[in-house]
Amino acid sequence: MTQQKIALVTGASRGAGAGIARGFGEMGYTVYVTGRTVTPGDARGWDGSVLPGTVAETAQEVTRLGGKGIAVVCDHGDDAQVAALFEQIMAEQGQLDVLVNNAAYMHHQLIQPLPFWEKELDAQKIIDVGLRSAYVASWQAAKIMVPQGSGIIAMTSSFGATCYMHGPAYGAQKAGLDKLAHDMAHDFSGTGVAAVSLWLGPQVTERSKIAVQTNPEQYEGFLEMAENPEFSAHVIDAIDKAVNREELSGQTLIVAEIARELGVTDRGHERPSHRPMLGSPRPKNPAAVY
Repeated sequence: MTQQKIALVTGASRGAGAGIARGFGEMGYTVYVTGRTVTPGDARGWDGSVLPGTVAETAQEVTRLGGKGIAVVCDHGDDAQVAALFEQIMAEQGQLDVLVNNAAYMHHQLIQPLPFWEKELDAQKIIDVGLRSAYVASWQAAKIMVPQGSGIIAMTSSFGATCYMHGPAYGAQKAGLDKLAHDMAHDFSGTGVAAVSLWLGPQVTERSKIAVQTNPEQYEGFLEMAENPEFSAHVIDAIDKAVNREELSGQTLIVAEIARELGVTDRGHERPSHRPMLGSPRPKNPAAVY
């Protein structure tokens, strides 16, 4: 294995995934960046405007920031494409140190304040590409990480796992990610591999900037308190190096809180935890039934 850390960030054409990939780039990681966007214009914001960002552009940014970005076009709804992705990583690197499960289907009605039955049925696809896809990628990653005796799998979750946020499909996906990390950590015990689920705070992304413009009352003050997505990459790196790593594995962690505990800042700023307003993660449950 090489000394350089190898990370895979799924769903990183833009948004939080692209920022997390850039954050790993700042730390000198080799980062595999996956997504479906090859040409700008393939994705649109909440107001229908064209969103910037492609897998190639994110990979270039990773390299510019000091890492090595490798773009791989991959539909995480296609298990064969996902299998080929992990085969490529092993063929080129022989190891995988970090998997960030961030890919998720973003329906155009996600943030509309409508009951779920008034949204299109396609809104549930976040469970397919978001929850199921995280299981598939983690399954592939485990087959690499367990034999090498090291690695960390991180899920990008949110407070929507326990509070009402964007409707039941979104909430079920986030709650499911938390449970995946919890149960995977049980199976990983003693292997050197860790799994965590991270409740990201509000993120500065292309979509969030549009949301602020299209729903100014709902998102008043959003950008002032929002986290830069690169912050989460530095937090994941710190968790992986933490002396209490084994204890943290299986937990759902609020990024702002664990960052303070581990001495990580967001470009010099501490970010607020939204626990008082939005609720708390469920604690680890030591019970196990086979």
